[in-house]
Amino acid sequence: MTPDDVTPYDMTPDDVAPDGMTSHAELGLRADRVTREAGGRLIVDGVTLAPPPGSTVGLLGPNGSGKSTLLRILAGVLAPASGVVTLDGDPLRDVGRRTVARRVAVVDQDATTQVELSVEEVVRLGRIPHRRAWSPSTAQDEEAVREALTRTGLSDRAAQSWHTLSGGERQRVQIARALAQAPQELLLDEPTNHLDIQHQLDLLSLVADLPLTSVIALHDLNLAAMFCDHVLVLREGVAHASGTPSEVITEELIAKVYGVRAVVTTLADEGERFTRPSIRFLRN
Repeated sequence: MTPDDVTPYDMTPDDVAPDGMTSHAELGLRADRVTREAGGRLIVDGVTLAPPPGSTVGLLGPNGSGKSTLLRILAGVLAPASGVVTLDGDPLRDVGRRTVARRVAVVDQDATTQVELSVEEVVRLGRIPHRRAWSPSTAQDEEAVREALTRTGLSDRAAQSWHTLSGGERQRVQIARALAQAPQELLLDEPTNHLDIQHQLDLLSLVADLPLTSVIALHDLNLAAMFCDHVLVLREGVAHASGTPSEVITEELIAKVYGVRAVVTTLADEGERFTRPSIRFLRN
């Protein structure tokens, strides 16, 4: 595929709404031809991304391809130089920051703090967008924190110090903090960095099973093939290909985008809804 072949994802007649109504295609968080420059260089160049509601989308590409920058644009942390990010059809710049914070949660690569906090206190930070300044926690806040701890398997660690946790456990706490926000969209920037294989699989299984729209920047193509419904491949800021992992992750694409040789085979485990590619890299 070439950049000209890339579409946000196919639209159907049901996506077209009468005047004054929000179409299905406009629902959720989407980027339309966004561009961002830094140091006189295009970091993101005309990228469109429209994740289907409830899907898990992987952002793939080599280092410096624009994955983290695109996530920050989606989160509203960075403004695009051109193009627009919308939330349910409204430009993100016109949506209040508190509304965005309630709706979109972000998990960065390496969250840290010098403050002595317990696991529960970190997770409770996710409720800040739902509370007025200096107001006490409500019953709804406490229930959201308990549910987030339970869903991430951290209930028995609630009183434990954040600083005593392993890297995988800290990432799980950050996901719990994000879930406490009660978001509909979850953005994760290289969440498996520095994790061993077991923690990588556990963390991505958790994310893929959440009833949310998730966009995840990943390096590992096999992990993307296992856990993502769709992938978008970036190269030097340009959307090079998009679609299902089976459609996109090919030997030709890996050679062109990553500059390495690979053998790609198709797997279809019993009980899985879709086939998926399995990648074995070769020495050049």
